[in-house]
Amino acid sequence: MKGLVMKKLILAVSLAMIAVGAAHAGPPAPKQQGIEGKDYKWNAQEGEKIEALKLKGDKKRGLEAYEVCGACHLPSGAGRPDGTFPQLAGQHTTVLIKQMADIRAGLRDNPTMYPFAATLTDPQELADVSVYIEGLCIPAEHGKYEGKDADKQVAAGKELYEKECKECHGANGEGVKDKFYPVIAGQHYKYLLRQMTEIRDGHRRNANPDMVKIIKKYNNDQLVAISAYQSSLVMPGSMCKAKAPAKKK
Repeated sequence: MKGLVMKKLILAVSLAMIAVGAAHAGPPAPKQQGIEGKDYKWNAQEGEKIEALKLKGDKKRGLEAYEVCGACHLPSGAGRPDGTFPQLAGQHTTVLIKQMADIRAGLRDNPTMYPFAATLTDPQELADVSVYIEGLCIPAEHGKYEGKDADKQVAAGKELYEKECKECHGANGEGVKDKFYPVIAGQHYKYLLRQMTEIRDGHRRNANPDMVKIIKKYNNDQLVAISAYQSSLVMPGSMCKAKAPAKKK
């Protein structure tokens, strides 16, 4: 009971800080050496990460834990089209667990997300919230490329994607669960562009070295094109239209 009260208190304080534009909502993550270190292993499964991956998540408990996440990522998991918060719904549990654990451990820098991720109490809660998010349908309506020559950009991005991205992320952006390759279908264009730019420029410290090698050679225009195409991908049977909020009785 005390833990739940404390979690709600942390949520209230964090939301208040975000509302007034605080740059650092809570203490910084204890930074660890990432991709810049010679001993960095992108997919090292250790600590709470490997414990959470072995556990069976409970969706009901996950829904309760997700209330903290829904403040920014929305109850539907749709995130924000402006790219500030990613679309989470339908994401592989493996990817969710890895990214949240990396943020908690200081392997991925995300000062806005850290105080929220820090409210998850243990590996079981990490598994619970991840299985709940994975079960949400991917919103069909999301942030797509709306700039100049959209059709031309998507076509150029498709050519690049099929050449070097498709093998890992799949023809429909479905990723590979057991290899920790994320679902990108339904993801917002601006978020995709921001993340790929950060990976290319060495600012995403928990990045996959194989992806860094591929993306390093792309210029800004090529990243725009790839992001435009990726944001157009759909996964048959996994997408849904946004639902209207339920009316209170």
